[in-house]
Amino acid sequence: MEQAVFLLATDPNEPCRDVIHSRDTDLKVKVYCVTDESFTPDPDEIQLYAYANNRLYAFETINIAPDDALDVVSAIQWYATYIKFPEMEILPEDPRMDQDIAI
Repeated sequence: MEQAVFLLATDPNEPCRDVIHSRDTDLKVKVYCVTDESFTPDPDEIQLYAYANNRLYAFETINIAPDDALDVVSAIQWYATYIKFPEMEILPEDPRMDQDIAI
């Protein structure tokens, strides 16, 4: 099985505004540092979350195509290795939502 190859577009003015690009497909995933900035999920896209280096990250697809959905986790795992936090656990829901639940 061939391993996917990902590239990273960075913004020098926004250190946590990376975009992960698949070299072989149209997959693009935008990275947000939710700890440092506001994030409003787009209901038409896929969002996943993860903690790394004492920050909460949100990963959101850009114009996701059905064929690319399976590669989202691979892209995030690649990014985790890139930021030198390969043990990053990918979460399916925003963990901050649990804090809003009253017991």
